[in-house]
Amino acid sequence: MRKFTMIVLVAVFAFSGLSNNLFAKQYVIATATTGGTYYPVGVAIATLTSIKLRKQKITANAISSAGSGENVDMLKNKEVDFAILQGLFGAMAYQGKMKYEGKPMKDMRSVTMLWQNVEHFVVLSKKVKTGTIEDLKNFKDGFSIGKRGSGTEGSGRVILSAFGIEPDKDFRTEYLGYTPSAQAMMDNRIAGANIPAGPPVSAITQLFATLGNDKVRVLDFTDDQMNQVRKVFPIWTRFVIKAGTYPGQKNDINTIAQPNFLAVRPDVPAEDVYKILKNIYDNLPFLHNIHKATMAMSLDRAINGLVVPLHPGAVKFYKEKGITIPDYLIAK
Repeated sequence: MRKFTMIVLVAVFAFSGLSNNLFAKQYVIATATTGGTYYPVGVAIATLTSIKLRKQKITANAISSAGSGENVDMLKNKEVDFAILQGLFGAMAYQGKMKYEGKPMKDMRSVTMLWQNVEHFVVLSKKVKTGTIEDLKNFKDGFSIGKRGSGTEGSGRVILSAFGIEPDKDFRTEYLGYTPSAQAMMDNRIAGANIPAGPPVSAITQLFATLGNDKVRVLDFTDDQMNQVRKVFPIWTRFVIKAGTYPGQKNDINTIAQPNFLAVRPDVPAEDVYKILKNIYDNLPFLHNIHKATMAMSLDRAINGLVVPLHPGAVKFYKEKGITIPDYLIAK
């Protein structure tokens, strides 16, 4: 049985009272580990939903998970209603490619693009040679690829495969969440970690603040290296983490990113998806105050990079806003 961290929305019950929620539709949103971006944003969406839609008897809880890989499984098994997913996992699962070869997961729909999932391959400075992703070739030391079954592990392996880098062969593979990875680096138990999330990432902030800019390094991707990754799966684009994003960070970090999106089961009522989505875009400043990554959210970018057809409730909302929806995002 999976163990989850359930977020209890105390503020909601304080406002509305327990009795008013007994007959509410209580949706569950799967996020990821607590040290990344999925978790606080998922909690923010759940809180916003419960507070603003309580009179319409719609509430939500956010739970932590291993990330995109587990979230796909939970959507399929109807253990959750919504989930935050990497674009890569959404594409692989829906199209039945790579780890889902021959087993397409069609029981999901898109709601909105959220923000870009920015790759942070972070290593101790003493391991830096070129300062790029190629430094993980023959790394030899311990490196955390992310929790088993997570989107972090899945996307990390896809990226590394583009350069012929093999976990267990090129480094001693560890399977840790974001905060445990940072702690293990600070304790010198491992020399690097894969921590993709929207900056600033709390685990990366902790590393820079504790070890100092001269002791830790987020690896760059050159344009040629980015194109190598795109040959494997063409969803990554250039992302520059500006100097000053992390404590003592003096230089820009030239990395890559893929879109994250909010997914939902097809059987969730269209009117509920419509209300939840409308509520999100009516209250973007609330999300912006929770995490800077959500500053990427806006109506004109809401369907950018989506690879899974939209839920009918989302289609209704976007059409009302005058957004042109391409045919491939209309479920057949």
